[in-house]
Amino acid sequence: MEIVLALLAVFGVGTGAGIFVIRNLYYICQPSEVLIFAGSRHRVGDSQKKVGYRLVKGGSSVRVPLLEQAFRMDLSNMIIELKVNNAYSKGGIPLTVEGVANIKVAGEEPTIHNAIERLLGKSRQEIEKLAQENLEGNLRGVLASLTPEQVNEDKIAFAKSLLEEAEDDLEKLGLILDTLKIQNISDEVEYLDSIGRKQQAELLRDSRIAEAKSQAESIIRAAENQKNTSLKQIETEIEMARADAERRIQDAITKRQAVVAEAEADIGSEVARTQAEVAVQKERIKQVQQRLQADVVAPAEAECKRAIAQAKGDAAAIVEPGKAQAEGIRKLAESWKAAGANARDVFLYQKLEELLKIIVSTVPEVEVDNVTVINAQGGSNATKMAAFFEELKQTAGIDVAATLESLTAGTDIAEVSSQKLTEVRNQ
Repeated sequence: MEIVLALLAVFGVGTGAGIFVIRNLYYICQPSEVLIFAGSRHRVGDSQKKVGYRLVKGGSSVRVPLLEQAFRMDLSNMIIELKVNNAYSKGGIPLTVEGVANIKVAGEEPTIHNAIERLLGKSRQEIEKLAQENLEGNLRGVLASLTPEQVNEDKIAFAKSLLEEAEDDLEKLGLILDTLKIQNISDEVEYLDSIGRKQQAELLRDSRIAEAKSQAESIIRAAENQKNTSLKQIETEIEMARADAERRIQDAITKRQAVVAEAEADIGSEVARTQAEVAVQKERIKQVQQRLQADVVAPAEAECKRAIAQAKGDAAAIVEPGKAQAEGIRKLAESWKAAGANARDVFLYQKLEELLKIIVSTVPEVEVDNVTVINAQGGSNATKMAAFFEELKQTAGIDVAATLESLTAGTDIAEVSSQKLTEVRNQ
């Protein structure tokens, strides 16, 4: 301030103009920033190294006109979103990692000098991009040294490793990494999902095993308790049964004589009653036998005799006609033999009337328009008969010869008579 006033006095600047100049040369440093006055050389700390600027952190200072130029560097926090795609982990599994980091420009020596040398004059967006690129590179390097299981199981250890890896690089840039949080870890080949499903299955298996064990132990304890209770109950029931048996035994001993006497009396009376009943049943059996003899046996014998007599009468009625028929057939056979060659014609003449009746009965009633008279004079009887049969066949359509032949074909009258006679004799 004194230097500024001396310069104002030298150049002869008035009071009003001096205030205006002071306002342009006087700088107040906010708590979240640092002022850099470039132009003059100053020693850095206790070292012998000199730099072409001086630092003001907190408070205020006046820029030397014409000799210094003032710069402000923001020390507030910057939030950087990190996302790394297809970063190969140990084992060759590509992972996608998402996280968020909080960084700021270093405000303490000697790191702040790195920030001034590398970041002074850059915008906040440029600083954030530079920090993001460095963090993503460090993230890929850390992922390459860890397996997917290690990255997924302990995100805190993973973030700590990343902080240690990135700390040196950020310090060279004059930046400080305050916090780093890993938000999400995934992979396109679903390797982590399979690990999660496996772990979930193992946890489910272990929980089910533990649950089954606890249930088994509970069931075993319940069964043991039930067993002990049942045993106590059975022992109690056994003791009660023994006491009751003893009581019954004593009662039976005291009542045995009375019961025996009463049983003997009952048995004696039952024996007497049974003996009397036996005599009555014997008489009843005799009565029943007599009634059966009168009601069943005698009528059955009479019916049997009647049936025998009737059977004999029926047999006689069958045997006698049979004998007469056999005798007639036998005589017919003898006369057939005595007739010789004309026996067949004689037999046919005898049966002709019956055959004509049968034939005529088969002819329906018809109206006769014309009557034909057949001349039967002259010739033998056989010739006349043959002529009659032929004219009957032509006029009425009746073939008497064929009918007789079908009735007597293959039949020997003598043989028939002999068989019939034999059957009658056998009867």
